[in-house]
Amino acid sequence: MRDAIARALTWALLAFTPRRRPGRHSSTYLTAQPAALGPVPVSPWSRPWTSPTKEEAAALFRRQAEAETERELRLQRERRQAAALAALGIDHPYTYDGAPFGPDAFHATQAASA
Repeated sequence: MRDAIARALTWALLAFTPRRRPGRHSSTYLTAQPAALGPVPVSPWSRPWTSPTKEEAAALFRRQAEAETERELRLQRERRQAAALAALGIDHPYTYDGAPFGPDAFHATQAASA
């Protein structure tokens, strides 16, 4: 009987008392960790939001508008040139990105019609 009581008491003490295991919170684990792994990256949330100023935004929109105007003028010149060449009976060497033919395909028709 005395043996059963001792086993029960040992089991109860082991079950309900905290044990010191060599885990992450032990002194040997904490002292074995490296001091620092390197510089900590700066969080983008640690500084205020930076946006372009009114003048920078205006300059950006102005450049975009100028580029669009220049593109429209270039297309208009190209259309006028194509119309003038068509009046003379010459194919305009027009091509675009992804076209199934290049500008070399038009040189053959110019040579054949000349």
